[in-house]
Amino acid sequence: MNKKDIKHFQERLIEERVKLLKELGYFEDKIFNESQRNAAGDLSAYSVHMADQASDAQEREKAYQMASSEGRLLYHIDEALARIADATYGKCMVCEKAIKKPRLEVVPHARLCIECKKAEENGDLDHDKE
Repeated sequence: MNKKDIKHFQERLIEERVKLLKELGYFEDKIFNESQRNAAGDLSAYSVHMADQASDAQEREKAYQMASSEGRLLYHIDEALARIADATYGKCMVCEKAIKKPRLEVVPHARLCIECKKAEENGDLDHDKE
């Protein structure tokens, strides 16, 4: 992979990272910084039906799950940026072959080539190599 390709993927990863940080900031403002009274379900100031409270709790749970997922993606993006810094980006972490550019275009934070990723998903990958 040449320097132009590396720069392209680095820019994509940074853009995705900024977007994720904004989304995580939204979750923090919307869900995590909610007042203690609302978080505890104490809505006595309002005449609210129990079903409405359950819906609110379900929405909070979905937001927590999304934030967790976004956090994991942020971790993978940071790891990919670290691989760019140490000149191992674009190389499969298992077989050490080059990850094809079309795969990196779709998943710029990919750490495995498509063959090793398929093996991992099928449970056939020896994790001791990682």
